[in-house]
Amino acid sequence: IHRLTPESLEVLRQLRYRHRLVQMRTRLYNSLQAIALSAGISLKAKLRSSKGQERLSQLLLTPAFQQQRQEWLALLNELNLRIERVEQELEPVAATDPRVQLVRTHPGVGLLTGLALVHTLCPVSRFANSRKVTAYVGLEPREYSSGERQRFGGISKAGSRLLRFLLVEAGHKAVTRDEHLKKLYHRLLHRRERAKAKVAVARHVLIHSYILLRDEIDYAEFLRRGVAVRSARLMHRPSMPDKLIERPASEQQPS
Repeated sequence: IHRLTPESLEVLRQLRYRHRLVQMRTRLYNSLQAIALSAGISLKAKLRSSKGQERLSQLLLTPAFQQQRQEWLALLNELNLRIERVEQELEPVAATDPRVQLVRTHPGVGLLTGLALVHTLCPVSRFANSRKVTAYVGLEPREYSSGERQRFGGISKAGSRLLRFLLVEAGHKAVTRDEHLKKLYHRLLHRRERAKAKVAVARHVLIHSYILLRDEIDYAEFLRRGVAVRSARLMHRPSMPDKLIERPASEQQPS
């Protein structure tokens, strides 16, 4: 049974703490949005900016809503400071870890996802292949088989819920920066619903990151190897003899 090191446990505790702070901040934004709607104004994403909060402060509200607005904004400022402090504490940890630097070369993988990947998966030598990794994180589809019939359902959702969340977020960013993942996402989007396409991209980000850690390479080298493998397959693909290729009637010689 693998046990995480004290260092990894400490990093993951910080990541989970920050995640809870962000969830609290999201609930605060929703409460402030409800107050703005009571005054007939919809601020939505503008609430995350100083101009939006200034606009909220200028609204004419009932005494109860005025007090709530003031307290919610004060609490929001406190949460932002705490989230920023946690990220500042995690930055030096990531900067001194070459494994985090490797996975951060992957499009969409930033500070939080890189730390979560390294301190959840490492040492990656304990995984025999990429399917073991996806099963460990809970991104492997469940199998419902009976006799010769094989069926697959939704993902198992085993393992770290936080890492799965961060991988989906990383995948959402990666499809705007990586052409291969963008094509994969849009291809799946036509065949399945959006949520399943996002999970599929997240699974690819996880597998890519596992390979980067296993082979100790960056994403540029990962792409170069992929091109080399595809080229080798084309070179070794058996060619069809000319006599088996159907020719137009105009080119056929009379017997």
